[in-house]
Amino acid sequence: MAPGRDVPPPRRRRGAPPEEPLPGRRGRRPGKQKSSAKKALLWTGGTMAFVLVAGATTGWFYLKHLEGNVGTTDVGDAAASNFSKDEAFDILIIGTDKRTGEGNAGYGDAGSVGHADTNILLHVSKDRTNATALSIPRDLIVDIPDCETKQEDGTTKVVTGQDDVRFNRSLGEGGRDPGCTMRTVEAATGIKPQHFVMADFNAVKTLTTAVDGVEVCVEKAVDDKKSKLVLPAGTSKVEGEQALAFVRTRHAFGNEGDLDRIKVQQQFLGSLMRKMTSGDTLTSPTKLLKLAEAATNALTVDKAIGKVGTLKDIALELKKVPTKNITFMTIPVKDNPAEPKPVTVVIDESRAPQVIDAINNDVSFTEVKAQQKKEKAEVAARLKGTKSAASDVRVRIFNGGAAGGSAQRQLSYLQTEAGVTKSENAGNADAALAKTTLEYAPDQADQARRLADIMGLSGSALKPGKSVTNSQGLPAMTLTLGKDFKGAGVKLNSATAATPDVEKSTADKVQCAS
Repeated sequence: MAPGRDVPPPRRRRGAPPEEPLPGRRGRRPGKQKSSAKKALLWTGGTMAFVLVAGATTGWFYLKHLEGNVGTTDVGDAAASNFSKDEAFDILIIGTDKRTGEGNAGYGDAGSVGHADTNILLHVSKDRTNATALSIPRDLIVDIPDCETKQEDGTTKVVTGQDDVRFNRSLGEGGRDPGCTMRTVEAATGIKPQHFVMADFNAVKTLTTAVDGVEVCVEKAVDDKKSKLVLPAGTSKVEGEQALAFVRTRHAFGNEGDLDRIKVQQQFLGSLMRKMTSGDTLTSPTKLLKLAEAATNALTVDKAIGKVGTLKDIALELKKVPTKNITFMTIPVKDNPAEPKPVTVVIDESRAPQVIDAINNDVSFTEVKAQQKKEKAEVAARLKGTKSAASDVRVRIFNGGAAGGSAQRQLSYLQTEAGVTKSENAGNADAALAKTTLEYAPDQADQARRLADIMGLSGSALKPGKSVTNSQGLPAMTLTLGKDFKGAGVKLNSATAATPDVEKSTADKVQCAS
């Protein structure tokens, strides 16, 4: 790691003269480092405030003032060149463990260079009916790819990657910027964030104070000497330092590990979202303006979304998503098998792919009324007739444009969950298809209807034709997974992902930390 090298990227108020960078590091404003998943909440706070001022007569001038509060970092092609209001989007919310900022010097390791301590990948659906906030543990073992970073003088520097290290090292070490963290997310999950948002410890303090506190709930009384959090059992209102202690504490809940702290932070974010969208907040210009100032002063974003108009557009798009359809979850992980006494985790390959596929295919983890109606309409239009037993279905599965590994994952689902034991992976198809198809012979129509029922295939996906011979020399149907394939176990006519083995919550539900 380069000596004197710091983490979060350059952040400067517009119109201010450039600051002299420290030796060996990119120019950036000292003491304004961003931190923890708390930044997700700051993001939401800014959203509501932007919505208010956007409609005011003097709103444009005030938005330009807010734009001046926001720090930006050029992460090159790690971020998209612009923001689209007509597409689904993924924003990586990064929180560092940098201890700078007023009142924060006493927290944790004062010498930390600022790693990716808390990370949330926020996916917002194309139709804005739902969103998924996927937490990525800081102790997840990943391969960090080589990363090109922008220097203050306009040149670029490639920071060499590392294999089998904690995710949190994707930011800070050797001058890695948020673009490096974005690239690490893509390498580890296959999900490519288009933009990033980063904030500091002070975001939690100022945002919670701006809304006059946030309600939290704990199952038993808390007296944590390390975070200095003291709460009675039941519901309490926290703000400022106490709110920060709540989202930082690790020793008061569960097994005192990072995964349990992530759950508590998700519960806190849900409560903050409810407070921000409450009538008490939305009808108070004073609170909304305080939120706008608090959020923008704590924000660092990529250059593509640092403009006033873009920030307003994102705020308005986020406002469309109902809190009941914002799902919090953590990417499925398991203890690191390489450690005798695991303190780190690795991605659980048996459960994580379904979550990743759902996000990549814009599938909701909550029920959406409009989508439910669509599902019923497609079910009604499905081919009528008898269906064979699942155990009688013989099918060969090809990957014809779906994500890598989809054929094997769908095979595992069909055999272990759906009872289609006479199925096999046939590898890659000769050509990619936009739509998933099932080809069958006339005497296999009953089997085709059963598989269509299991997978949610529409009548147009069923292609009368001829059978093929499977590895046992018996006639079988041909299932080719196209680019529309939503993931193992997810029906093609469904917009809702079934994830029975993944713990999740939604922003509208009150939960108590345990």
